[in-house]
Parts: sequence; C-alpha cells; structure tokens
Amino acid sequence: MQVALVGITGYAGMVLYQLLQKHSGVTKIHLYDHKLAAPTKLSHVVPIFSGDHTAVFPYDDEAIISDNDVVFFATSAGVTAKVAPTYLTAKFPVIDLSGDMRLDSEAQYTEWYRKPAAPEKFLRQAHYGLADFESAKGQIYVANPGCYATATLLGLAPLVQNDLIDADSIIVDAKSGTTGAGKTPHAMTHFAQVNENIQIYKPNQHQHIPEIMLELQKWNQRVPAIQFMTTLLPINRGIMSTIYAKVKSGVTSKQLMAAYTKMYQSKSFINYTGDQLPAIKQVVGTNNCDIGMVYNRVTNVVTVNSVIDNLLKGAAGQAVQNFNQMFGYPETEGLKLQPFLP
Repeated sequence: MQVALVGITGYAGMVLYQLLQKHSGVTKIHLYDHKLAAPTKLSHVVPIFSGDHTAVFPYDDEAIISDNDVVFFATSAGVTAKVAPTYLTAKFPVIDLSGDMRLDSEAQYTEWYRKPAAPEKFLRQAHYGLADFESAKGQIYVANPGCYATATLLGLAPLVQNDLIDADSIIVDAKSGTTGAGKTPHAMTHFAQVNENIQIYKPNQHQHIPEIMLELQKWNQRVPAIQFMTTLLPINRGIMSTIYAKVKSGVTSKQLMAAYTKMYQSKSFINYTGDQLPAIKQVVGTNNCDIGMVYNRVTNVVTVNSVIDNLLKGAAGQAVQNFNQMFGYPETEGLKLQPFLP
C-alpha cells in the first residue's frame, strides 16, 4: 500500500514514519507538510533523519487522494478540522492523530480546544479509534485517541463496563513526559523548568477530558463526570494514569481481579500485572499498556495504575494498530517492539 503522512516534523509524526518504514504492507510513504512551498529533502526538514533523501511535498489534498491509499495526519489541533470534510466527502481513508475529530459536538470542541470546529455532521462521521475496544475495520475516518485518554480508558474499562464502582467516585491522577506537550517549546518545557521539578498543569481543563467522558458514557451511562488532574514529569516519554474509585457494596477483590483478567487475557497489547503496579519504563518503546490494580478493604477504594508510551500506544503505535484493523493486517504487524533499555 502507498500511504501519505502529513506532519513529519512533530514527535508523533517522526515515530510514525519509523513504524511505517518497517510495516510489511507499506510499499511507499509520501510525506507532506503544510509549511513547505516546494519539495524539500526530509533530512533538511527534520535533521535527525540525516541521509534520508525522501522528498517532503507541500500539502495537497488532491495529490494525497490520487497517489495514496490512506493518509495519516500527525498535525496540531486545528488542521484537520479544516480539511476533514474533503476526505469524508471523498470517502478516502484517514487516520487522524490530532484531537480535531474525537468529539461529536462543535460547541464542545470549541470550548476545550479553543479553535473553530469541523461541521458537526462531519464530526459525527468520525470513528473514535480506541483500538483495543473499537475496531477500525470498515471505517473511513479514524480519530486516534489522545495519550491520556488511552491510558485512562484502558485502566477504567473493566471497572466501568462491569459496573463495579460507584459511578461518581472516579479520580484520575495522570502524569506525562515532556514529549506529550509536543515539539513546540514553551516556558513550562524549558530544561531549567522541567529538570528536577514536577508541575501540575491544566487543572480540570485538559482537552482529553471530554473524549474520556464520551467513551465512559458509552460503556456506562451512569458515569456523570470524573476528577482529572495532569502533571508534567521530568522525563522524555511515558504516561502514568493512576485511578482511584469507590468499589460498590458487595464487590470483592476477587471480582475486581477477575474482571481485569477476563477482559485483557486475549488483548495483544495490554498486560494485566495484578497487584504489581507497573512502572513507565517497562512500556517505553512499545505499543503496550501495562495495568496493575490493588484494593484497600479499609477505605473501600480500588487503585489502578495504567502506563503507556505516549508516542506509541498514545499516538503513532495505536495509529498503526488502527491501520492494521482498517486494512486487515494482523494487529501486531509493525508493532512487535521491545522496551527501551536500560
């Protein structure tokens, strides 16, 4: 297959390009960028790819549709909100790593992203691609989930889908490495600010909250809201979503463990680690989500720890997982990865 990639200059785009290069079903990768006026060598656009003379072309939706079988967008918020209608009208396959098409309401998107939304009729045509639960088979436009959303939803799924917790008791303490903030530098991500420091940011305002709520309410309409806080860690990659909730009366620790074991025993990329709560390092470099769970009988609180690599399971890796589902490749194709060591 010939695939297009728009947005090679960002961290997720770079990682996605590397994955696609090793995918057995990808015969050609065409690169496009909105900021270019003329074709330019990739090594000049992204110096880390020194020696790679692949051309990066100025963005052209007509060329993308005529010369490719699918397009990946690894662009900032606000880009695909403008161009998604073109691809949906043409019924051309898209996997969108941005947040522009994850919500189904113009008003909600504008409130959380503070940018103009795509028309609602197009928002409602996009498929939310939480790949371990929502198969992209037969879909045209896949909205790849956010990194915080992926870790949090996978951690909560057994509890919410099996109605094991009080629906109004969910508290999420989520932490991310600096690449989760994107490549564009700002005051919070300067080395002197990040190093030897931990910072809470966007309290109760993170743009992944509404997509988490949409999915949770698909699973259980009784979930009214979640308390969700985000913290920036002095590391490059990784998400740790630590989740707390009150267990329903009569639910036992055995039932909690059984729910996780049953739900995830056949999932290729999810590892349930029992009461051994996972660390970020064990998943960095992989498309895995490792999830551990402990229950405190005294407080009646279940604590779930869910960890992913934000650039892989939280972005490029899940995008390839969705690509595999869309086009009938084995789910693990191109994603048989090992953790970065040490």
